[in-house]
Amino acid sequence: MTDHFELSDEEYQAYKKKKVAKPLLWFGMISIVMLFAGLTSAVIVRRGDGNWLLYDIPEAFLWSTVIIVFSSLLLLMANNFAKKDNQSALMYSLWATLIMGIAFVYSQFIGYGKLVENKVYFTGAEHNASGAFLYIISGLHLLHLVGGMIALLVVLFNANKERYNSKNLLGLQVCSIYWHFLGGMWVYLYIFFRTII
Repeated sequence: MTDHFELSDEEYQAYKKKKVAKPLLWFGMISIVMLFAGLTSAVIVRRGDGNWLLYDIPEAFLWSTVIIVFSSLLLLMANNFAKKDNQSALMYSLWATLIMGIAFVYSQFIGYGKLVENKVYFTGAEHNASGAFLYIISGLHLLHLVGGMIALLVVLFNANKERYNSKNLLGLQVCSIYWHFLGGMWVYLYIFFRTII
């Protein structure tokens, strides 16, 4: 005879969320990897066709890389603070991560401005495929990062309500995995552009 117990509706919903959240996230991240793999492959193929403009990657993109790596470290700290039930330190590290996300967006736009100054355009009579690919790929990454910032705002809201602690880390962990993934993706893209352009 087996033991039988029933979950309350609230416990069942929490259990269901826990079972579904991370697999859905991994599925989404695999889709994003496929998108960027396809785009970077297209860059390699198009570069081989000739008529490829060579230019320097703006220094602002290096700063973007430093910022995104630092923001990931801050989010790792946030997870550790949540595991130790240190709510105030959790809030500080989450706010710092969000500020680093805003700084990343700002540095990207500084980089776009430098590209325009150097006559590297997205469209128009003087545009070249090498510049267009950089705008498209970095712009798509930026769009995904804005989605990560929205998720971070939700996590901040929940952390303010003290919903994350040593017994409940799911939302914080899901957001963190996605944020680290975006950081790793940007590091890859930065190295790719430095190598190929």
